[in-house]
Amino acid sequence: MPIALFALTLSAFAIGTTEFVIVGLIPTIAADLGVTLPSAGLLVSLYALGVAVGAPLLTALTGRLPRKALLLGLMVLFTLGNLVAWRAPGYESLIVARVLTGLAHGVFFSIGSIIAASVVPKEKAASAIAIMFTGLTVALVTGVPLGTLIGQHLGWRATFLAVAGLGVVAALGSAVFVPRNVPHSPPAALRDQLAVLAQPRLLLVYAMTAVGYGGSFITFTFLAPLLQQVTGFSASAVSGVMLAYGLSVAVGNLWGGKLADRLGPVPALQRIFLGLAAVLGVLSLTAPHPVLMVATVLAWGAVAFGNVPGLQVYVVQQAQRFSPKGADVASGLNIAAFNLGIAGGAGLGGLIVERLGLIHTAWIGALVVLGAWALTTWAGRLDRRDAQGRGAAQVTRDDRVTC
Repeated sequence: MPIALFALTLSAFAIGTTEFVIVGLIPTIAADLGVTLPSAGLLVSLYALGVAVGAPLLTALTGRLPRKALLLGLMVLFTLGNLVAWRAPGYESLIVARVLTGLAHGVFFSIGSIIAASVVPKEKAASAIAIMFTGLTVALVTGVPLGTLIGQHLGWRATFLAVAGLGVVAALGSAVFVPRNVPHSPPAALRDQLAVLAQPRLLLVYAMTAVGYGGSFITFTFLAPLLQQVTGFSASAVSGVMLAYGLSVAVGNLWGGKLADRLGPVPALQRIFLGLAAVLGVLSLTAPHPVLMVATVLAWGAVAFGNVPGLQVYVVQQAQRFSPKGADVASGLNIAAFNLGIAGGAGLGGLIVERLGLIHTAWIGALVVLGAWALTTWAGRLDRRDAQGRGAAQVTRDDRVTC
């Protein structure tokens, strides 16, 4: 693996850690800053909003900048955001820090794929991009539980300092090893970008992504408080459960990809969304029982991110059909939809915690995920209708030729 690709993967690991580690630190931050659990949960929402806004907007604004210079600027912004979080005197400044790091996150994965593909032979481009994205998976498996453990023993500020250190190392690696002149295509014309948003079938895919992840994050945002206040785990045990969840996510990603390859994206997504809804519904019953709760969390991890491959493949397929010039933009907007779902789910979860209680996040999250299953089923019916229409049109053309 080229060292430049390793530097990109380390950057993805650092960014993934800072995005998701907040979930394990919410009780600690809430207690230290004297805010409620829903207010602490907003730190998840605002970060995701920063990603959702930053990905399409900043990518368009920085489309003509040299890729390496932009990459280094993003890692500097990311590191500064984590340093601001480390030294944040209060809740408001921590919000500013989360938004800053979210903006960097949104653009990083847009240009990181381009750079990863440029440092390997063309026939290995897809593998290079996949390697870079493993940084996110590894962050869930190791970075989040380790960051949670650091936060519980040394204080939540120490976690952000550690992540800032990772940002410095990744930035230095990129400065030394990433080629100076990374080729990149000119940014898509504004009309091509807007054309993506004008396609109802692409908007349907974005709705599937946002609703599916929104339902999961209604509960996931408050997993640590659930484990402590409902299940009865100690704060130190939470990091172990998060580690188990991360390992299950890694397996689920592979399983989800194979399922999408075997069945096609829509049938695979239908099964995964149904499984996710079922697990969240069961969690509302098993949460008070430690052994059953751990088993449920393991099952949750197996389906929580298993829909990523299917959703990305499906949005590209739909873009190629309905907006071929904006295929790259369509894929990037799906990442924005993912983060809008996180933002909305975390925000709704906060309201549920405040008005109903922690345990109710699970069954309500299950109902929302069922909405994603319904949208997916609708998309599949539309695809079948289109296929039948194309078949009928082909038969008509063949008849005319025969005549």
